[in-house]
Amino acid sequence: MKVHFIQHEIFEAPGAYYGWAKERNHTITFSKVYENQPLPNTAGNIDMLVVMGGPQSPQTTNEECPHFNAKAEIALIQKTITAGKAVVGVCLGSQLIGEALGAKTENSPEKEIGVFPIQLTKDGLKDEKVNHFGSILPVGHWHSDMPGLTPESKILATSIGCPRQIIAYSNLVYGFQCHMELTPEVIELLIAEDEDFLTNSTTHKFVQKPDEIRSFDYTVMNGKLFRFLDKLAISK
Repeated sequence: MKVHFIQHEIFEAPGAYYGWAKERNHTITFSKVYENQPLPNTAGNIDMLVVMGGPQSPQTTNEECPHFNAKAEIALIQKTITAGKAVVGVCLGSQLIGEALGAKTENSPEKEIGVFPIQLTKDGLKDEKVNHFGSILPVGHWHSDMPGLTPESKILATSIGCPRQIIAYSNLVYGFQCHMELTPEVIELLIAEDEDFLTNSTTHKFVQKPDEIRSFDYTVMNGKLFRFLDKLAISK
């Protein structure tokens, strides 16, 4: 299987998504747009497209962030979906999937940074790719927005701070507002980027301090992500 990653910033690394692809001996390619690496011209050489997160939004312009071209990424997502390939979006990536399908990104009710539980909905408990997560699962978060919904989409998981944590747009297209890919190495990159805010924040009830974020064992969450990706790969 050929897995292509779009990575927007060095600190928004693919973590366990990359670990899964490497462990399964899949062919891995990257568009590290923060290094000005190009996007693929077509979806022909992609079996699974994984679009990572970032501080940008789908409305961020080239003037605001020269290395981020939302329109080009949305066009590639549309091509990949049309070609019948698997697409997974994380945080910003999930919002770009929604935009590619005509659903506008919205602000989340709460900013969430740290580890907080998600709860599967009735649709989530029925979805064979995610129901092994269990009814409640602690996962990583690093966001203040959430992806839009299409008439066909199903919300599979929610949290107290955000009603759209995992969305199934189709049998092969999933948006994860939450970050199940976090590892200790990725956490250190994110903390280094936002440490002042995390240390000094007092107004957000779903923002944890750096040491609290570091103390969590991410291996269970990563393992459940691996199983989701295995199921998605089989569906492909």
